[in-house]
This record gives sequence, C-alpha cells and structure tokens, in this order.
Amino acid sequence: MSRGYAQGLRLKLRMALDRFTSEVWYGKHPAAMALTPLSLLFRVAIDIRRSAYRNNVFSSYRPDAPVIVVGNVTVGGTGKTPLVIWLAGYLKAMGFNPGVIARGYGGQARHWPQQVRPDSDPRTVGDEAIVISRRTKCPVAVGPDRGECARALLEHADCDILISDDGLQHYALERDIEIAVIDGVRRYGNGKCLPAGPLREPASRNKEVDIIVTNGIAGRGEFAMKYVLTHLVSVARGDRATGFETFAEETVHAVAGIGNPERFFASLRAKGLKVIPHGFPDHHAFTPEDLEFGDGLPVIMTEKDAVKCELFASANCWMAPVTAELPEVFASRVEAMLNRMKNGQATS
Repeated sequence: MSRGYAQGLRLKLRMALDRFTSEVWYGKHPAAMALTPLSLLFRVAIDIRRSAYRNNVFSSYRPDAPVIVVGNVTVGGTGKTPLVIWLAGYLKAMGFNPGVIARGYGGQARHWPQQVRPDSDPRTVGDEAIVISRRTKCPVAVGPDRGECARALLEHADCDILISDDGLQHYALERDIEIAVIDGVRRYGNGKCLPAGPLREPASRNKEVDIIVTNGIAGRGEFAMKYVLTHLVSVARGDRATGFETFAEETVHAVAGIGNPERFFASLRAKGLKVIPHGFPDHHAFTPEDLEFGDGLPVIMTEKDAVKCELFASANCWMAPVTAELPEVFASRVEAMLNRMKNGQATS
C-alpha cells in the first residue's frame, strides 16, 4: 500500500467519522440512544474530577496576574479564536499587556510549553496559535499544561493579564473571568454529553460562567458575536490583498479544515461567490494534493488553514481573515468586571 493511498484512506475514514458524529450529535440518529449509558458514565467522571479540584484533592495554579478563560462546553469550533483576538486587542487598548495561552492542538513539539511567534512552524505549535500570534502581536505560549504556559509567559514576557484560549475545563489553572462561546445555530446539539452528544460538560455549566457569547443570534442573557470578512490575502504572498468583488459571481473552491466548515462556506456565499465546498476534518494537515482541483479556479481557505499551506500554495490560493464584531455592551461588561477585579471585588 502506497503512502499516498494510506493517507487518502485515513482522510476518508476520518471524514466519514465526522459525518457520523455530526448526525448523532446534531440530528436524531438512533445511535445517540445506544451511547447514552456511556454518556452517563462520562458525566459522572467529569463531576468527580471537578469535585476533586474544588476540594483540593487535585492542585490548581494561581498566576500572579488575572486570567480570562475563553472556552465552550461543546466539542468543535464555536468561534473562540476570533473572540480571543478581539479580546487581546481590547485589553491592549485599555492599557494592559496581555499574553495568550493555548493547547497548541495539532502541534508535535517534543517539549512543552512552546513560545509561539508569527513565523513558528504549525507542525510544532499548531495552527490556531500562529494566527493568534500574527493577529494580536502578543506573547503566546502553548502546551497541554496551561499552568506551565502561564508561568512561562509571566517569567519571560511583560504580561499583566492572561487569556486562556479553550481552557474552560482546564481546572488546574485558576481563573478570574470565564467567557463561554456558543454556536448560534448548533447550540448544544442533542444536549447529551460525550460520546452520545457534543457536550464536554452539561449545558448547565454555562449558568456558572461570567459571560456567554453566541456566534450568531443570541438568546436571552447572551451577547451576539458577528464574523466579518472584509478582504482576501494571498496565501503565497502575504503582502498581496484584494477585495471580494474581485471574485464576485465567480465560481471558487472553498477549503475549510475547521470545526464547522459550513459556516465558512455560507460566509463566502454571502459575499456573492459561487462556492464549491471542500470540508476537511478540524486541524487537518493539508498537502499540496488537497488544493489541486485541475480546473484553475481560485481556492479560498480560512486563515487557520492557510498557515499550513504557505510553503506550497499556488498563486490562485487566497485566505479570508475573520474579524469578530461584538456589541458595545459586551465591551462595557468586560471593562466593569476588570474594574471590580482591580478593586478586589467578585466579578460575578
């Protein structure tokens, strides 16, 4: 069996598994009922784990700086990274020197934590961390132990506040503010915990967080976040940009290896593009063959995917940077919580 054939087979199997889990978690697939006993065991396990942290059976780390956690209770992408980027910019405008810590999912470094720079190798530190580093120009550290990442940033960078990307369930790191992000379309799926549903923790966990941000139409007590796509940037040449009107009414190949590719495809269609969608598993390790469609049409991808394709992307490959827009009332809420923190008051 050739290496290329084996890779193709693994990709097909993974995409088939992704489709199956999506049907189970967000539809009415009968497998959800069969998996429910395992979900109950999973919920017991997470309750025991959290109780162990609450009762100091497991130790947690308190950094010498405030920590804001941006996370979610569901598996898969809900839009945390654009929110982290927005939050870093907002904190800098307030006079803070933020640092960002993350898991570095997909990174294969031998030693952790890893410092992330704009030119870091995504195979070492993961894709999302590089996007955060480039967009925020803040110190970024990644690793499975977020406490160690926090220590590294405070020791080696001039940070006075930390943002943890996707760390809601990482109770080994103490936090001052919790922000949960929800997919406005998929919400909590079938409402079941893993493996019968998409929940890492029961949906009731969001009643304990300080702020809920919804990527899309917000419910009661939630803040709506909107994605804005303003332009396209050449993947091969980052100094070359163009507007969406360049491809208006044209057919393009849209490539997305993210948690919810359809959201990206819909955003491109809203810009007037005729989209041929190509969804890949989240954090997919792209190869040149993944971008070759044999027809010379433009290829448009997410910013997260683009960092893994820069070395082999052709001139017709473009990325669409995403910017988060949040209401002024959300910014005011964050500022009020930070002020209460400064005055030694509870944030919630």
